[in-house]
Amino acid sequence: MPDSRSDPLLEIADDLYALPLADFTPARDAMAKEHKADKALAAAIKGLRKASVAAWMVNLLVRRDPDQVDQVLAVGEALRDAQENLDATQLREFTKQRRQLTASVTTAARRMAREEGVRTTQSVADQVEATLTAAMLEPDAARAVRSGLLVTSLSATGLGDLDLTGAVAAPEALGFTARARPVAAPDPTQRPQLHVVPDPDADVKARAAADERLAEARAVLKEAEKEHRAARRSVEKLQARTLQLQSELDELRSRVAALEDTLEEVDDELSEAEAAQAEAEEAVDEARVEVESAREARDGL
Repeated sequence: MPDSRSDPLLEIADDLYALPLADFTPARDAMAKEHKADKALAAAIKGLRKASVAAWMVNLLVRRDPDQVDQVLAVGEALRDAQENLDATQLREFTKQRRQLTASVTTAARRMAREEGVRTTQSVADQVEATLTAAMLEPDAARAVRSGLLVTSLSATGLGDLDLTGAVAAPEALGFTARARPVAAPDPTQRPQLHVVPDPDADVKARAAADERLAEARAVLKEAEKEHRAARRSVEKLQARTLQLQSELDELRSRVAALEDTLEEVDDELSEAEAAQAEAEEAVDEARVEVESAREARDGL
């Protein structure tokens, strides 16, 4: 099996997908120009797709904290073993660990994104968590995540239904491992080396970057508005249901009060009926005694 580290495209992609999200497109285009002598490589670089926000967050996590990602994948492997061995106790324990771990790691990924100036919606966070869950359930998803070259989020049920078509930057990425790039604390004793390089396309690139940022902001706004509308519809639906239930409850209370009044009336009537029954029984007993006395008198004649 060829060493994926010897693949120049993957090495270049490793650098590109480690960049801040807004820098990807101009850096990719510049890299394609730099390798224009190799037309096949330049075309392959130009064909690298920009990652979605959720995929970028997972790629960032893989590079910033590979140990935590390895822990996620290790728990996933143990979970798959427990499923194969049908160990119910282990299965429940690992499933619990999986949910706790994916939630915790997603929170860490959102924090890293904020440090990069990217705010994420709950919908994006759900996609990140779904991707981590897929990596725990499916070995191919684990390799895709570990490559650090994701371009879309992943979703899997653990039933072998995972489709990785177009999910990574290149098919060869499944054998690749992203290079760790932890954030180093700035050294106050070192002054940055500044080099001014004139760029004739600076205005065009700046305009393109601004357009891209605007498009991303609009996409985030659209997603937030969608979530807001869904939440508002849910609130309105529950408010209507609350009013309906309150009306039904008031009606039932009124009905209960009416039934209680009727019960009191029936109780009074029952008492009167029971008294009348007692009198009637007494009259029957007296009449029977009289009948018996008359019979005896007749028989004596």
